[in-house]
Amino acid sequence: MNTAAAVSTAELDVAIVGAGFAGLYAVHRLRGLGLRVHACESAADVGGVWFWNRYPGARCDVESLQYSFSFSKELEQEWRWSERYAAAGEILSYLQHVADRFDLRRDISFNTQVLSAVFDEQADRWTLTTEGGQAIVARYLVMASGGLSTALLPDLEGLSSFKGRWFHTGKWPHEPIAFTGRRVGVIGTGSSGVQTVPAVAQQAQHLTVFQRTPNFSIPGRNCPLSDEAQREWKARYAEHRRRAREIGTLYEFADRGALQVSEAERRAEYQRRWDKGGVNFVHSFNDLMVNQQANDTVADFVRERIRQTVKDPKVAELLSPYGHPLGTKRICVDTGYFETFNRDNVTLVDVKADPIQRVTRSGIETAGAHHALDDIIFATGYDALTGTLLKIDVRGVGGLSLQDRWRHGPRTYLGLTVAGFPNMFAITGPGSPSALVNMVVGIEQHVDWIGDCLVHMRDNGYTRIDTDPAAEQRWGEHVNATANRTLFPKANSWYMGANVPGKTRMFMLYVQKIGIYRRECDEIAAKGYEGLRLTRLAAAMPVPA
Repeated sequence: MNTAAAVSTAELDVAIVGAGFAGLYAVHRLRGLGLRVHACESAADVGGVWFWNRYPGARCDVESLQYSFSFSKELEQEWRWSERYAAAGEILSYLQHVADRFDLRRDISFNTQVLSAVFDEQADRWTLTTEGGQAIVARYLVMASGGLSTALLPDLEGLSSFKGRWFHTGKWPHEPIAFTGRRVGVIGTGSSGVQTVPAVAQQAQHLTVFQRTPNFSIPGRNCPLSDEAQREWKARYAEHRRRAREIGTLYEFADRGALQVSEAERRAEYQRRWDKGGVNFVHSFNDLMVNQQANDTVADFVRERIRQTVKDPKVAELLSPYGHPLGTKRICVDTGYFETFNRDNVTLVDVKADPIQRVTRSGIETAGAHHALDDIIFATGYDALTGTLLKIDVRGVGGLSLQDRWRHGPRTYLGLTVAGFPNMFAITGPGSPSALVNMVVGIEQHVDWIGDCLVHMRDNGYTRIDTDPAAEQRWGEHVNATANRTLFPKANSWYMGANVPGKTRMFMLYVQKIGIYRRECDEIAAKGYEGLRLTRLAAAMPVPA
């Protein structure tokens, strides 16, 4: 692997932070436009979130054939996925293949942590400083650092005294970890916890699950992908991609509301979708995310399935989510999660009723008991959407830090730019559809828009692009207004920043379909990048005739 010290980054057009899906496509697309680009990646290889997330049971909740790049027809046809939902290792192998196939590694520095990025107002350039002391100067800065990349570890008293092993699902070791014959505790029951618990339970002598908030989870019904199924899908890839650019992930979208049909029809549709598996279940009817009464019907159905699955009525009740509408927190997709609590070697601890007090040398002490453990797994999520950006000391006009600019919550224009931070773009940042759509579709749209913008800047002699604060304000109001027409703000979710102590509560995503958002972005570009200020240095070259 190359490191920053081994790579010349002089005279860059674009510096990119990150080498996951977003960073890789940014290198490929922007390099193809004739721009001089280089990416810095803190990990030892490409992959982003899929480099770090190697915990037991880790896999994507978007079907494999959709969770892939669309920019190369050859790549689409040559790569073979093994399962309906790819495991983390297979996705990482795919991204490594992409990096090799398109010779992307020569423009990436690995093991390179960016500590700061400072905008030079006199030269209209960014200077990045790495942990190794290297300075990287570029006209533009593209933050491809990922919305789910900063693992969140709870502040638990006594963790340093624990004599066993502890892990975070978001920073999993690369060597194999065996739990055979060991007493394991899992803290957290979001997406990573829901995936980890069944896998670890099959190995551990005993598994104790510490649950604060139960989550709605849908069976994935994962299965091998046959050659025939792949051939059929790949034969229609162009059509599938066109639809995905309009709606994000290709689900079976309903054209009727839950309250427009009889209870028998409604339950039959829920059962059909439950048996089919996956996030497709959430789209059983078209009013589930905007009508509380409709949502109550689908939530009741899932709670009923939990009670049917989990044999102990008390445990079933503890696992049944209340207090937030189904789908307003990231819906979980599982493989035997609820069934796992029927195992003799699995115990559920409700930490709302019996809070964790501290970690001891030999386990976890709650208010009512001590749980002896050999290993602790933190499935406690991420400082989502803003955490990784704010880990870097980013300073814009007048030395203003991004931390200060976002002290009361992230404000962006289109989720792409931030007022006062010229020539900086964020891929799938707050204020964009981001995690509400197939991330690969959102990433490609963002990178393509950025690429077109940079070509426009180059061809017209512009050296700086900044955001009009009034346009940013209007966009934020638009994002909030669309969210408030849905049930999303009713949940204390990571979409709201509610999982991070002290983080400002606000809904950070744009809930419109990706096709609507795409047209809004394209319209702004067609109007000469309306809401953005394009200027030239006095010493810049004149605009070509």
